Amino acid sequence: MKTVSACFASVFAASLCLGTAPCADAASFTTSYDCTKATAKVEKLICGDAQLAQMDIELMRLYRLALTDENSVPRPDKVALDQQFWVDARNQCASQSDIRTCTIASYAKRAHQLRQGSAIVRTKDPSRLTEGPLAYRCAGLNALIAATFFTTQPGVVFLTWANSSVTLNQVPSELGTQYTGKDLQGSYSFRQDGNSAYFQKPGSGGMSCSVEPTG
Repeated sequence: MKTVSACFASVFAASLCLGTAPCADAASFTTSYDCTKATAKVEKLICGDAQLAQMDIELMRLYRLALTDENSVPRPDKVALDQQFWVDARNQCASQSDIRTCTIASYAKRAHQLRQGSAIVRTKDPSRLTEGPLAYRCAGLNALIAATFFTTQPGVVFLTWANSSVTLNQVPSELGTQYTGKDLQGSYSFRQDGNSAYFQKPGSGGMSCSVEPTG
């Protein structure tokens, strides 16, 4: 099972285009939109950030697949509308104190939504940079955890359970693939090792987790 990487985009906003285009200067990366026409602060950030550019390209791939799936939840016309709202919300990260962290979380959550809603989006494309969502059952936690992975460098995982969610970033580890992060509640840790995982959230001890069988 692959464990970490990423990418994005939208086809109707003025700053987003259907083709891929290199960004304006030597320090920029290929994204799903023309970086020479980028005006939003978040768009410019993505053009100069290798990890975010990967997430951007991958999200556009997922989005285009969702538009072809008549059985997607929601339906393709609603997927397109949601994508417009998502682009606007992503660009609002410019008002946050940590723009980059907000942008990464925005991509991770949207990728989770697209993959969760469509079997076509979850197809095993060899060039994919996302996996999941996988369901984990953790000892001491009543709700299942759904995990969607971005296999970027470094990697990202979006975790959601009950009414909670968090986006964590990969950190160096000699024991499996380790992700850490924090929110207003405190610090989180998630370590993946094959079909097993270890999860720790604020206010609780570490929990051993295992992947729930699918199908």
